[in-house]
Amino acid sequence: MELIDTHCHLYDQALAGDIENIIQRAASAGVTRFYLPAIDRQSEASMLELEKRYPDICFAMQGLHPSSVKSDFNDALQHVEQSLAGRQFAAIGEIGLDFYWDRSFEKEQYLAFHQQVEWAMSLDLPIVIHSRNSMEQTIRVVREHQNGNLRGIFHCFNEDENSAKEIVALGFYLGIGGTVTYKKSKLPEVLKYIALDHIVLETDAPYLPPVPYRGKLNESSYIVYVAQKLAEIKDISIEEIADKTTDNAMRIFHNQQVG
Repeated sequence: MELIDTHCHLYDQALAGDIENIIQRAASAGVTRFYLPAIDRQSEASMLELEKRYPDICFAMQGLHPSSVKSDFNDALQHVEQSLAGRQFAAIGEIGLDFYWDRSFEKEQYLAFHQQVEWAMSLDLPIVIHSRNSMEQTIRVVREHQNGNLRGIFHCFNEDENSAKEIVALGFYLGIGGTVTYKKSKLPEVLKYIALDHIVLETDAPYLPPVPYRGKLNESSYIVYVAQKLAEIKDISIEEIADKTTDNAMRIFHNQQVG
């Protein structure tokens, strides 16, 4: 059984002291690839170092997280552009809109999102989208750019059926993680109506651990619990979930070489 963690911050300092064991436990669980989303310039060095340490299984993205969009966003975007010109990345992400904590830089978030989508299209790279308290607005931006060539993942999808169907109609995938296992989650009901053709798995480690690890640090081996829950929802085997979601992930990332 092969699984792919399409979204995990394994370079986070909270995991640094145990990263070898974390990678080994994930490998033992069948996880063969780890896609590392960028946040900002400050965390980039640790992300790239982890990729260098595990070049055949860890794949870095490049991008500016919406929560990192501040008054200096133009300088931050210039760095992203220069990095994209200097080497191949697996994707541009995580990018998007986040209106949960602070909307002070809402205009700048839109500008950064649009710009990074345009770079993804020109480079034929997928985008990995972060959307919090902004799903309608985020879908609108993607729809504006979609010309049949834009592809990617709505990371940590946790919305309603209508949003799911809009995302699927745009040719995008739903990134499903630990929240699908939560007791009060509405995702199980939503995902009954979404074909596996449009779903990939993720952990968002070290955040959002699945049941039975809530309250602890998340890690990539726990993706098995996400797959098991999805198998229960779809009433099929976990092996079928693994096969299909792995195929989907490879299709999104085109199995490209990075570095």
